[in-house]
Amino acid sequence: MTERLWLVERSYTDRDIVVLVYATPDGERRLRKELSATMLSRTTVTAAIDADPDRLKSVEDAETRERYADEVDRVRVDYAPEDPI
Repeated sequence: MTERLWLVERSYTDRDIVVLVYATPDGERRLRKELSATMLSRTTVTAAIDADPDRLKSVEDAETRERYADEVDRVRVDYAPEDPI
């Protein structure tokens, strides 16, 4: 069984790593993915992914949970799960 997660954050490190954060609709749990710039060029980043619940981490900070939940709401309105984003 998998859980649907939505893209809520994309950032870049000084090491040419792209960090993608996908979260559950309530913002309570997240999955962080790190991709090299080279790998990113070969990967389609979609609005949502399905992930194994065992791979998810809890979001401890209440403000971050609320921000993630708000961002999930926005992304779900504007994109289908398989849409590139």
